[in-house]
Amino acid sequence: MALKNKDVMIGVITRAVENILKEYKERLVPIGVSNRHVHLRREDLDFLFGKGYELTKIKDLGQPGQFAANETVEIIGPKGSFKKVRILGPVRDATQVEVSLSDGYQLGIKPLIRESGKIENTSGILIKGPKGSVAKNCGVIAALRHIHMTPEIAKAYGVRDKEMVDVETKGIRRTVFGNVLVRVSPKYSLEMHIDVDEANSSGLKNGDKVKILKNKE
Repeated sequence: MALKNKDVMIGVITRAVENILKEYKERLVPIGVSNRHVHLRREDLDFLFGKGYELTKIKDLGQPGQFAANETVEIIGPKGSFKKVRILGPVRDATQVEVSLSDGYQLGIKPLIRESGKIENTSGILIKGPKGSVAKNCGVIAALRHIHMTPEIAKAYGVRDKEMVDVETKGIRRTVFGNVLVRVSPKYSLEMHIDVDEANSSGLKNGDKVKILKNKE
């Protein structure tokens, strides 16, 4: 019986290794679909929830150290608003609101497509929490689709940090996404982030695998 169990375990490990090697060879990346959400700086969290308030975690996200918080806020634009918009933790150096282009129509703003953290000259928004509100004169973006990966995976896939690549999906709504930013860091896990508009257009959901097609110099 012990020998049989050992053979089963060896078979499981062998198949797992084969799957990993196949994914590396085909340059496959799992998808993470991002709905509208908010990242807050410490000062704004204090205004919205009270001095010294700490976010409480619902669940960890795909990237190490990142989590979805129990706390939500309302984001208010010139034409409309969204209630119960999830806050993602931990706190950041600058407040950033990420929405889709479709969300922008309802809010009455035109979010620029930007890499995370590049919020200069972007649209503003009013953020309302249980203890107060914060008016931001910039900070709303539609996130540029991007891939997180470690340096080891980047080497295996033959790509570099800040490189733009093309990515192909499968299925009835097969799509080729261009201008996908590669972001490389030892702190990352392999994952491609797209918003709800992009996911719906190509029939993608969390965990689906897509393929890096080619490098774009």
